[in-house]
Amino acid sequence: MASEFVSSGVAGAHDVSRGNKFWLSVLSRRRSIRTQLLLALIALTAAAWLIGGAVTILHARKATRIEINAAMELAEALVRDAIPIVQQSASPQDALASIPAQVGSVRHVRISVTDASGVPIAPVLPPNRTSHRQADVRPPAPDWFAALIAPRLDSRVVPVSVDGRRLGSIVLASAPGDEIAEVWENATALAEVALLIGIASIAILHLLFGRVLAPLQSLAAGLRDLGRSDYKVRLAAPQAHELAVITQRFNALAAALASMKAENSRLSTRLITAQDDERRETALNLHDEVGPYLFGLKANATSIAKSSKGSAVEARAREMLTMIEGLQAINRSILNRLRPMALGQVPLVDLLAALVEERIRQHPEISIEFSADGLHPTYGESIDLTVYRCVQESLTNVVRHAKAQRVRVTLAHKRDPAANDPSRLVLAIADDGCGIKFDAPKGLGVQGMQERVQALGGEFRLDGAAGRGTVVGIEIPLPDDPRSTRRIAAS
Repeated sequence: MASEFVSSGVAGAHDVSRGNKFWLSVLSRRRSIRTQLLLALIALTAAAWLIGGAVTILHARKATRIEINAAMELAEALVRDAIPIVQQSASPQDALASIPAQVGSVRHVRISVTDASGVPIAPVLPPNRTSHRQADVRPPAPDWFAALIAPRLDSRVVPVSVDGRRLGSIVLASAPGDEIAEVWENATALAEVALLIGIASIAILHLLFGRVLAPLQSLAAGLRDLGRSDYKVRLAAPQAHELAVITQRFNALAAALASMKAENSRLSTRLITAQDDERRETALNLHDEVGPYLFGLKANATSIAKSSKGSAVEARAREMLTMIEGLQAINRSILNRLRPMALGQVPLVDLLAALVEERIRQHPEISIEFSADGLHPTYGESIDLTVYRCVQESLTNVVRHAKAQRVRVTLAHKRDPAANDPSRLVLAIADDGCGIKFDAPKGLGVQGMQERVQALGGEFRLDGAAGRGTVVGIEIPLPDDPRSTRRIAAS
């Protein structure tokens, strides 16, 4: 039995907990903090209003019962005091009929007279007097309110006898209607005042909450900017101490992220510079050391082939020449991948045009268009090499993965002096291939491009959708004073 009681108690507690969670979820579902606070306040105000109404009804019911009982006692006492007058009157019947008019000023009591057989006798009213005071008549209360307030009806009968003979009776009946109407009038007036005060309080709190919680909107905007890698954002300190602490820590976080971004940029620049220096040194070694040896081997093999015509040695020498030429081609390809030999020697637009033409020769089934606008001959080895590597890697990805038929490469030097916009290189490589899946991990080539661009303070974007192609977008900021003022336009 005890276990059943405990189980039922636990189940009841779980039901209450589920109910609380439900109402909390209803109040907080997809709503702002201001709205949640106002809804909670409205709910508390409504609960207080209902509880106050219930307490008012209970007190009014008790007070009405006491008031009606007192009125009945007073009316009965007045009637009993008037009976001797009736008994001593020359016309007892008329005197009996006039009693309601004499004691009719008693509130909440209805007085009537009956004869000895119980037939009602019409009351005798004096001039300019009515049975009810019209000035005190109020509109009746609603039936549901009267049912909550009204006490049990009380009825008393006072017999009147003259000389031992039953003359009639005086009937006293409780009439709480006017008392209930008065309670209803007071309750409605109080409810209207409470409602107006509640509405005014909610309106004031709505404005107050909006002012106090306004910094949260600034905080949300600041977090959005942080998500966009804008670490220069700073928030003004609000007046509320708690929000001021949050704002202070937000600004400290933004400053720390800005410092970390600058440090990462410096490290990335040093890393890429070290990689480029190593590739440059490797390329120079291949060019200055391996190249001459291959050239010497080719010259010796050519000499051997010429001096041994018609013999088996000539055939072997020709085979050696073929292999040496293959090694030279491989060496040139490796040199070009490590560092384009023409970098810094020819304008950037010519270097990129040569790269595009090479890809067209290698893959004639793909249509590749290249256009450039307003370019300087060079932007320094770091920027030139970054642009070259991005175009090279993007075209390689198109060939390997995109299954595209058309590719468009555009490069422009843009600046809007009217908007005080800094100069920048804008590169876009767009294809009509199969697109990309954004949930797929980025390859090393894409990561390398992104790191190179970000090391120069630029922005790297990779957009596209399955079946709608891919767009690689790159923007690199440029120094205010370019080293060369000569423009090259190509298309």
